[in-house]
Amino acid sequence: MTNPVTGTFALLRAAFVLAREGVVGAFPTEGMPPAALMLHRLARLMERRSAKDRARRDRLSQALHRLGPSYVKLGQFLATRPDIVGADIASELGALQDKVPPFPREQAVAEIEATLGRPIDDLFLDLGEVVGAASIAQVYKARIRNADGSERVAAVKVIRPGIRGRFNRELSTFAFIAEFLERFVASSRRLRPVAVVETLAQSTRIEMDLRLEAAASSEMAENVARDKGFRVPSIDWERTGRDVITMEWIDGIKLSDVSAVIAAGHDIKKIGVTVVQSFLQHAMRDGFFHADMHQGNLFIAPDGAIVAVDLGIVGRLSRDSKRFLAEILYGFIKRDYLRVAEVHFEAGYVPRNQDVASFAQALRAIGEPIYGQPAETISMGHLLSLLFEVTQLFEMQTRPELVLLQKTMVVVEGVARTFDPKFNMWVAAEPVVSGYIMAELGPAAKFEEAREGIEAGLKLLRKAPELAIGLEVLSRELPELIENGIRLNDDTLYDLVQDGKASIILGHVERWVIAGALVTIACALVFG
Repeated sequence: MTNPVTGTFALLRAAFVLAREGVVGAFPTEGMPPAALMLHRLARLMERRSAKDRARRDRLSQALHRLGPSYVKLGQFLATRPDIVGADIASELGALQDKVPPFPREQAVAEIEATLGRPIDDLFLDLGEVVGAASIAQVYKARIRNADGSERVAAVKVIRPGIRGRFNRELSTFAFIAEFLERFVASSRRLRPVAVVETLAQSTRIEMDLRLEAAASSEMAENVARDKGFRVPSIDWERTGRDVITMEWIDGIKLSDVSAVIAAGHDIKKIGVTVVQSFLQHAMRDGFFHADMHQGNLFIAPDGAIVAVDLGIVGRLSRDSKRFLAEILYGFIKRDYLRVAEVHFEAGYVPRNQDVASFAQALRAIGEPIYGQPAETISMGHLLSLLFEVTQLFEMQTRPELVLLQKTMVVVEGVARTFDPKFNMWVAAEPVVSGYIMAELGPAAKFEEAREGIEAGLKLLRKAPELAIGLEVLSRELPELIENGIRLNDDTLYDLVQDGKASIILGHVERWVIAGALVTIACALVFG
């Protein structure tokens, strides 16, 4: 736990930097109480002259970079939670670039040898130079000798030495600031700062174990093995551990370098379609998606395939959530607002005490303004954002996996429209969504559900003899049980312990439970 003095100092420092960079001064003053208004005016007086000429997005970015890499990571994390900070601030934070000076090569070598338990010369012919450095890790381009004597190039990502201790200290400071805000700043409570810091801590712990990133990349590689136009780098598990991950080197062009992609002669309209359709396939087909698909993490290979790297942040969807997503999008495409409303209730996202028809009316208020607009101006991510706003009115609890999905959808839409400003999200999405609907809700899916029902029925039939015994015991013992209750005498207990037959006890208990359940069902059928 952070020392109160240390925590207070960190809070004052953060407030000072935010004021100096013009972040506080950019807040709207409407509705502020007098005390807050006075502090706002003081913050305006403290602003740098250069801050007054910068956009609000640049002010926030500059302030977080001045505060340090832990704050940059906090900003990047909040960019994935528009449900907490709002869509505007999340958009601003989404532009944060996590770039810091590289740490010395000697430290990287020591980290690799300690993690993998082998000398660096046994692992790599040459570790090469740093090709990218961030707050948590940096990447090298290395050469490796294969078993047959040939060579290959690999990307080696190494955790920054001491970063776990630093982040733990910073996170405890964040926790202190969050507790202070929740206790003394009433307006901050809706943002749930304590919960945000707890979630950030968990996310950071996962991101700092590179074995988990390797596992995510390996899982996605299996999922997309038969997909055309999209893949992820293969993992070298022999050279991967908690603090090191070694993977296939990608000879491609980053999608952030649009001019280079165009100059290489790639089909820029196809790029947008591939990125969006791949993301939707991963989300709806696999229930597992890359949740950080910005242009810096996407390459285009010489053969035109999109290659995604850095799977430190991934999202998962349950079977119900996948169906929820598909039917939502399909329902809006078909303007079937009642069905969209019913899906929310069937999935348990909206409480049963709400009215389906009223909810469908609210959905119509979202969907109808879309029609009549040029398709290329309609954002599916924005549609889902509006949907989440409306569902809050009907007491739907925040679903983190859906919010992460919505955030990623906004990002991939942005990637697509970078290469094709008139990109039609609905045309690109329709084959994937309708394909999922047919696969999960069509005749084949109904047949599969029937097969599962038959299997469940057969399992129940196999238990029939045991159920019959339970009913026989119940019919024989029920009168005495009603009159005298359940009794276990000392001799019975002694015999059970002496025999060591704990399974007998469990068997009797199981039969009594089954028999009781059957009697309850029978009574309901007879008297219901």
